[in-house]
Amino acid sequence: MTVRVALSEISTVGASFSEDVAAYGGAGFDAIGVWEFKLPDDDDANRALLAEHGLTVANCVPRVPSFFPLGIPGMEGPPDHEERVEALLASVRRLAAYDPESIVCLSGPLGGRNEAEARRQLIAGLQRVAAVARELDVPLGLEPIHPSQRESVSFVNSIEDAVTILQEAGLHDVGLMFDLYHVWDDPAVWDTIARVAYRITGVHVADWPADPARTDRELPGQGVSRTR
Repeated sequence: MTVRVALSEISTVGASFSEDVAAYGGAGFDAIGVWEFKLPDDDDANRALLAEHGLTVANCVPRVPSFFPLGIPGMEGPPDHEERVEALLASVRRLAAYDPESIVCLSGPLGGRNEAEARRQLIAGLQRVAAVARELDVPLGLEPIHPSQRESVSFVNSIEDAVTILQEAGLHDVGLMFDLYHVWDDPAVWDTIARVAYRITGVHVADWPADPARTDRELPGQGVSRTR
């Protein structure tokens, strides 16, 4: 088995795309996790730069990554659900040209909706986005988020939750973005991984900080979660 290692651009949030490509290639990474908000408009030039530095594309995060507005300052995005779905569709069409390992999406928080309505809208949106991803032959991955971020990032808070929603949507070809930071303390995580490993489109490796006042990520092996 060949394992390729990538670095996600959010790790160097203050650097530009071109700076990231040069640094990641120079550091010996195989691939780059692209965040669309960093991409310059010229996709042909972007892909040429990646090739020049020997990088393929790992997991891509769209400019508007979630179906409902995020509760993160500066990342809220448009409030209208339909506008968000259209933005996700546009991102899938654009990012597919980079031949990524997958394109990541999130549910977003409930934001005042009841859960039944939110699930209905999420499933309908996922079905539309998945249809375009299928047409373009690019994997789509739904990412569950830690329960502590239920009110700000996602109401899908475990691998099991994500699988259930994908099954309800009939989306057997949509995968899971597996982030150790978000699932490490799920007591069922080991059994779940064994059961759904074939659906995992990518793995984010980061550690949970020991300091309870911190909400950011620690380097693998330096925190209190089970990344090892």
